Order: sequence, then C-alpha cells, then structure tokens
Amino acid sequence: MIRHKQTKTQLIESLGEVKSDWKDDFSVHFLELVSSFNFKNNVSEIHLIQILQKDFEAGITFFRLVLEQSKDEFTEILKALFFHSSLGYGKTCFLSNPEEYIRILKEYGLIDAINILISREYTWREVIQERLKMGRGSAIKGQKRGKNLEDFVESIVSQVFENYEIRKSFRGAKGLTTAKADFCIPSTQNPSIVIEVKAYGATGSKQSDVIGDVQKIILEKRNDTYFLLVTDGITWKARMRDFERLIEFQNYGDVYRIYTQKMDLELLSDLIQLKAELNL
Repeated sequence: MIRHKQTKTQLIESLGEVKSDWKDDFSVHFLELVSSFNFKNNVSEIHLIQILQKDFEAGITFFRLVLEQSKDEFTEILKALFFHSSLGYGKTCFLSNPEEYIRILKEYGLIDAINILISREYTWREVIQERLKMGRGSAIKGQKRGKNLEDFVESIVSQVFENYEIRKSFRGAKGLTTAKADFCIPSTQNPSIVIEVKAYGATGSKQSDVIGDVQKIILEKRNDTYFLLVTDGITWKARMRDFERLIEFQNYGDVYRIYTQKMDLELLSDLIQLKAELNL
C-alpha cells in the first residue's frame, strides 16, 4: 500500500452530501394509514374511534399533527386532559371507554381541527409556511406563550399603577443580593408589590425551575412585600406535584395569592385594594 499524506484542501474538495430519506418503517406505515382515510363528509366521533382501534400509535400521531404539536407538547396535553384517569392517558385508557376518550379530545378541539384541515386546499406558499412552522414553530410558540401572559398581566397592572418596572431584579431585604421578577411596584429599589408571571410550557427554563424562581423571590423579598403569582396552562395538570408546591407557598403565606387568566377581575380588584392600603 502507498503511504498518503492528505491535506485539508484535498478532502474539502471531495466532500459531498450524504443523502438520507426521512421515512422509517413507522413513517411508511403511518402514511399508508392516512392514505386509507376516506373522509367524504365531516369527521365524527365514530371516525376517530375507528382510527385508534385500527392503530392507536399511528392514530395518536395523526391527531397530534393535526393539532400542530410536538410529541412532547401533545404528551403533556394528554396527561392534562386525562389527569383524573387511573388508567393513564394512552391506549389502555382509550380501550376502557373509547367514547369518553374521544369526547374529551373533541372538547379540546380535535374534530374541529380535522374538519378545517380536510376542507382546505393548500397553495405552495402555505406548504412552505407549514414547513417553516415545523422548524421554528415549537420554540416560537413557547416564547409567545410566556410573552402573551406577561402582556395580559401588564394590561391589568397599567390600569392601576403608573409606576412599575418590568423584568428586572429587585434589591433584596438585606440590600446585599437581588432576585428577578416580572413586575416590581413601584420600583426595584424598594418594591411594595412583586408579581411573577409563569406560563406553563414557555421556553427559557425547565418547568421545575419555576419552583426555584419562586423560592428565590420568597427568600429575597421583605416579609411585608406582597408577592403575587400569575400562572396558567392546562398542562399544569400533568405536573400536579409542582403545582401543589406553588399552592403550599400560598397556604404558608409566602405568596399572597395565585391568579390565572380567568381570575383577571380578582387580580384587578386586589391591585386596586393594595394601591389604596399601601398608599401607592
């Protein structure tokens, strides 16, 4: 054999694309299943039951893709929707009561989503848009979920207070350390009210980090500083132990009150009362 001494230039010039096919055995089977669907009219509950009875895993994948959710995201949704079930949220739960299983998915909006999808005719621009969504959509949705909840809270805070600071660190009770909060009223130097906003599924931190963030604020704030927590997301039901920890903080008096979007009037009322009592 001839001894060779290769150079980077030579090798770079010889590099080429390693072609690959995205389809594996499951993908092929899944596409065959989808091709077998014959939805002449609107989809009904019986259609969905038949799909899951034929192949549960492929059927659930079809439902997930219709709802435009990642596997992890849809798993959390299923856990939340069936959190009362002692049989979990998968095939065993479905087989125990197919009609009830599909009823819950229908209430979540699955049937409407399927009927909207099959009634549309897509242009090539919409196909490109869908591919962009699959590449970036999950992260963007997470970011927007958190931002939307923050905007919701600010729309209420701004009705009551003129002076407040957003997404900054406030000075701790001893003046030596700080903790970050979404809203400090009236300022970060000596806040009388601190509001933290946590949307379930927002990007930027693991959900378990929510507990740590809340504990950090509790540790740093003065005892007479009101700490309000605003959170939301149906998938909290899939993480009940963490949610129970937040409730424990409230029950112990570390958090004044926990609010959701449905409690907007209660949040507004409490802020108005706090403004009067604290003379802000």
